[in-house]
Amino acid sequence: MAGFIGKEIHAVDEKGRLMIPVRFRRKFGRSIDEGSDEIACGPIEELYILKAPDHSLELYEPFIWSGIQKTISALSDFNPEERLLKTLMYESLEIVTLDRQGRIALSREFLDHAGISGDVVIIGADTKMIVWDPKQLSAVLHESAGRFPSLAKRYF
Repeated sequence: MAGFIGKEIHAVDEKGRLMIPVRFRRKFGRSIDEGSDEIACGPIEELYILKAPDHSLELYEPFIWSGIQKTISALSDFNPEERLLKTLMYESLEIVTLDRQGRIALSREFLDHAGISGDVVIIGADTKMIVWDPKQLSAVLHESAGRFPSLAKRYF
């Protein structure tokens, strides 16, 4: 089942709040349970937000994050690389609550990480939403424009 698809521009207000696009909010709480055709629906009151290494922010619904969390939890605390990955992931993670207007509050740490000071681009990437500063996204797209054919050939 398709999830978040599309791109929207929104502004972060003076209090650091970001409006989640209505078309994405309409998709909240809809998932296909593994191994069945049932669709699980339920209200979403919070999202997991991750500082991505590329200086974007990634937003996950709780049921999607729970799958990632299982993978992280399976990493060994006794293997130095796996323990480091756990530390890096959880240091970069917060839970944000949606208010009645469908907004989330972004902390100064997360805004600074992504270089966000006003407008943002929110990209629906199926199981997550990716939040970018428009200038940073434009730079990444410009720098990577010629790579699409080789990446598509490699992975499709």
